[in-house]
Amino acid sequence: MISIKEINDKKIWEEFILSQLQNSFFQSWTWGEVEAKIKNVWRLGIYDKDILVGVCQVVKVTAKRGSFFHLRHGPILNPWKATYFDILVDYLKKLAKNEKVWFLRVSPLIEKSVKNQQFFQKSGFRSAPIPGQDAETAWILDITHPEEELLAGMRRTTRYLIRKAQKLGVKVVEGKVKQDFNVFFQLYQGTAKRQAFIPHQGIKEEWEILGRQGLTRLFLAKYQGKILAGALIVFYGNQAIYHHSGSLETDIPASYALLWKAIRQAKNEGKTIFNFWGIAPANKPRHPWQGLTLFKTGFGGEIQESIHAQDLPLSPLYWFTYLIETGRKIAWGY
Repeated sequence: MISIKEINDKKIWEEFILSQLQNSFFQSWTWGEVEAKIKNVWRLGIYDKDILVGVCQVVKVTAKRGSFFHLRHGPILNPWKATYFDILVDYLKKLAKNEKVWFLRVSPLIEKSVKNQQFFQKSGFRSAPIPGQDAETAWILDITHPEEELLAGMRRTTRYLIRKAQKLGVKVVEGKVKQDFNVFFQLYQGTAKRQAFIPHQGIKEEWEILGRQGLTRLFLAKYQGKILAGALIVFYGNQAIYHHSGSLETDIPASYALLWKAIRQAKNEGKTIFNFWGIAPANKPRHPWQGLTLFKTGFGGEIQESIHAQDLPLSPLYWFTYLIETGRKIAWGY
């Protein structure tokens, strides 16, 4: 018999997630604590008899464009079976009715393929009218190789700029106190304004809550006593994830020194993957991340594409959200 139960034991939750090939910190227990600061969160387990075969962290999003349940990088099922998924969806439909949400949005870390797209279509889902989010198109580097091989696998320009930063005396340190975070946050906000992207909410909570669990590192690159670049990197499961960053406009290649330091730190701590997070899809030449993509891919690695977010409409009001998000996507041009 298959059943859905709320999970209140962090150990059970984390052991399941960390036993999977894809370790998503968006489904981690601690990320749920970040979300719970401003949203309602449910942690659900899918059981086949008494065996845990899946989990999903459900977050209720209430925004001007509509109210919905968001399963970021979820659900996580092992194995992926239509029976498990459909029973979970039925449970979420009932919960959605009580919570008065308009639709479900799921974005599991499974391969982008026609087969997987058809899997969701059979359950009534449709592709979400939004650009790729949450590193749907990610750049991944295997860091199990020796440092010399990692350097050899980089673009020549990237190697040159790392060495140039070292010769110039750029120092990379870990920020430990609130003042360090405040400096980083100013860099981040300045970068968002300069590059015309919407800054993420909850970065402070992410640094504080994940940091208390040892899941984040704040790297700061200094030149002649001035901080030129910073990055908040999540260390979870087998990965280090380049989640947020900011920098000043400068000719000093501080960001190159910072990332090389972060890669080596992740390697020293036993991580096997450095996840550079989102990049521009190859078929989107107008995407605003083209410059960032050039920077990230210079460190070597390979692309990893997950299926696009999928929506299940539960109310006619969903189409209000659909029109707003479609309009935004057209306006953004990617």
